[in-house]
Amino acid sequence: MTSERLANPPFRQAEKASVPRGELVYRQIRDAIQSGELTPGTRMREVELAQWLGTSRTPVREALGRLLNDGLVANDPGRGMIVTELDHQMVDELYVMREVLEGTAAGLAARNATDTEITMLRRIAEKDREIGPDSAALSTNNKLFHDTLYLSAHNRYLLKTLSTLRESMALLGQTTLALPGRSDTAIDEHEEIVSAIEHRDPAAAESAARSHIRAAYRARMQVLFEKK
Repeated sequence: MTSERLANPPFRQAEKASVPRGELVYRQIRDAIQSGELTPGTRMREVELAQWLGTSRTPVREALGRLLNDGLVANDPGRGMIVTELDHQMVDELYVMREVLEGTAAGLAARNATDTEITMLRRIAEKDREIGPDSAALSTNNKLFHDTLYLSAHNRYLLKTLSTLRESMALLGQTTLALPGRSDTAIDEHEEIVSAIEHRDPAAAESAARSHIRAAYRARMQVLFEKK
């Protein structure tokens, strides 16, 4: 990691006033990892991070410990602390869990979602078609769709588990929606999920969500293969 790589001002004044320093340091490093500013394999040197954040090494050390526990940072024998690199087995395991959890979320949403939440899911899904071939905008809308789906399940423990999983998913990098044809199929898959929830059909909603994640996994494998 170099200081030039992380040149943006780390903290807004409002954050400084309302959030403890240790929490600020943790959030900033976590956000830099999740945004791709700190890419997998990047060495996480306490001194450089402290200089970038304008703080002492103690809150940086504490933040790295939390990130290690979160799975976003790993100890490499040859390089020391690095942003976690996911191998194919780890990616496979992530998508297995994502299929189970999102399938469960969709099934619960079919039972528990309010009419307002279902309307929101429908509008988000329709916006997919309005966006067109802008993969970045589609990715943002896709995140909103899945966040709304999770909330619509009305299960705080499932929501917490999905939030943790999402942090690890951020290590995968670029969206698969940039692949030719993937955005169109993903839009159709969202439509199927919403339709099942509208019909209050938990089995169909879970099946549609699981199918959606399996398709996303195949697209992810294609992205990883093309990187080789």
